[in-house]
Amino acid sequence: MSGGCAFCAIVTGDAAAHVVLETEDLLAFLDRRPVFKGHVLLVPRVHVETLPELPAALRDGFLAAAQRLAAAVVTGLGAQGSFVAVNNTVSQSVPHLHLHVVPRTKGDGLRGFFWPRTRYADAEEPAVYAARLRAALADGVGEDA
Repeated sequence: MSGGCAFCAIVTGDAAAHVVLETEDLLAFLDRRPVFKGHVLLVPRVHVETLPELPAALRDGFLAAAQRLAAAVVTGLGAQGSFVAVNNTVSQSVPHLHLHVVPRTKGDGLRGFFWPRTRYADAEEPAVYAARLRAALADGVGEDA
């Protein structure tokens, strides 16, 4: 863990998050400031700051988890598709590698790389979104990719 890293604190359980997917090497949880509700962040449990620093042994699992999450936002949330992105250093609000999986629907207003943020209606709503995504993942969505 890197001292003061918000995502390392989530990985160790020192900070709360609505966890969607857990593996030995990876953790996925809802973004606290989502572009759209159900916006997921995928992080390696080991602290690395950028994609080029991701150990080779984690690459396949990281991409496989991203595929599963992209499928889960469609199946679990009824999105028409997803936007998947990784920032390296520039525009990276937390210096810990994280992949965004943002649910998308036609006409949702997302244009280019301008990312307006939304809020959950209350403290309970993120738990509902996380549960829907976990259920889709538990049903094996995206495992055939």
